[in-house]
Formats: sequence, C-alpha cells, structure tokens
Amino acid sequence: METISNILFFISNGLLVPVVIALLVLFGVALYTAINFYGDYQQRKNLLKQTEFLNSNDREVIFLGLQELEEKDSLYLKDLKLLWENRENEAFCERLIANYEVESHKRLSRPRMLLKLGPMLGLMGTLIPMGPALVGLANGDISSMAYNMQVAFSTTVVGLIIAVVGIVTLQVKQRWFSLEMNNLDYVDKVLHHEER
Repeated sequence: METISNILFFISNGLLVPVVIALLVLFGVALYTAINFYGDYQQRKNLLKQTEFLNSNDREVIFLGLQELEEKDSLYLKDLKLLWENRENEAFCERLIANYEVESHKRLSRPRMLLKLGPMLGLMGTLIPMGPALVGLANGDISSMAYNMQVAFSTTVVGLIIAVVGIVTLQVKQRWFSLEMNNLDYVDKVLHHEER
C-alpha cells in the first residue's frame, strides 16, 4: 500500500508544473477574452443603432431598414441582409437562421472553456501542493510548508479569476445572441407573412 501511495504522490507532484503552466495560459486567454469583450460591447452598441428599425411595428419601415442595411463585419448584419435578399426562398431563410444559432454556440465555446477549466485547474493547483505542505509541517520545515501553501492559494485565486471572466462574458453574450436570434426569427416571419 505504501508503494501505491508513493506512486500517486509522485504522479500528483509531477502534475503541479503542467497545472500551473495551464493556469497561466488560461489566464492569458481570459485577459484576451476580457479585452475582446470590451470591443464586442462597443460593436454591439453600433449594431443596436443600425437595427433600431426592427423595433417598428410597420412592415414598410422594416423593409426600408433592411434595404439600407450595411453589412460591415458583423455576421448578424450579414444574415439580416441575406434574409432580405433571399426572402422568396423560405427554406434558405430557415437554414440561415439555424446556421446562425450554430455559429452563436461556437462563439460561446471560449467563455464556456474558461468557466469550466479555470476552477478545475485552480482546485488541482490547490490540492497538489497540500501534500508537500503537510509533509513539511510534519518534518518541522515551516518555510517549505509556507511556500507550498502560497502556491496552493495563488492557483485557487487565478482559477477563480478565470472563471469570473468566463461566466460574465458567457452570460452577456448568451443574452446578445438570444436577442439577435429573436430578431432574425422576427424578420423571417415578417418577410414570409407578407408573401402569404
């Protein structure tokens, strides 16, 4: 039994460096995601201004807004324009909306990854140094114990920061994509109701 415990202890300690490196990489990804999120927020404000015509109850206003819509770099605006240009083809419009939903889920994969992996790696980074810290405490080596506890608490904090970035960006972007899906469905129904 002691041999098995020593093997597990060796494997566990060997994982500390990869876990810390993975946490640092994820922290970089979280920082990049947070910076991009600010850019997405600014772009979102412009999108709302450009698509204000969708709040109208008048079909003519919506049709005119769709005709004058500039696509730019937004998939949402491109799909709105494509709905207008292909309004006679109902099957194409339904497929376009379904593809937008798939693309929306794809764009949420990074925040989901941060939300799940951050706490997991943080917990691993917390538990792995606890073993050597307890050994240091048993041997009276307080400096070794203090160092290992420092590593344990640091990895926990970094993992939680990563998760916070993940959950905030995920929640807000899900709300944005849901609103955009609702708008695409609304435009599709308005266009095809007119044909009937």
